[in-house]
Amino acid sequence: MDIKVLGTGCSKCKTVEKNVTEAVAELKIEATVTKVEDIMEIMEYNVMKTPAVVVNGEVVSTGRIPSVSDIKSLLTK
Repeated sequence: MDIKVLGTGCSKCKTVEKNVTEAVAELKIEATVTKVEDIMEIMEYNVMKTPAVVVNGEVVSTGRIPSVSDIKSLLTK
C-alpha cells in the first residue's frame, strides 16, 4: 500500500503524518508512508486544502486532521 501525506510542513500536516504512521502500525499492514511537501506535486492531486491523505493514488481526505481511528477505517475499506 502506498500512502502519501500532502502538506507544506505545518503542524497539522505533521500530526496527520504521525496519525497515519500510527494507524499503519496498529493495523500491522505493509505500507509506504511518504510526506509530500512540494506544492507542485501536491497540485497534481487537485487538492485545494491541506493536509490531505492519498492512498494508492486516490485522495481519501483533505483539509482536516483525521484521527488514528478515522485513518484505520479509510485504510481497511
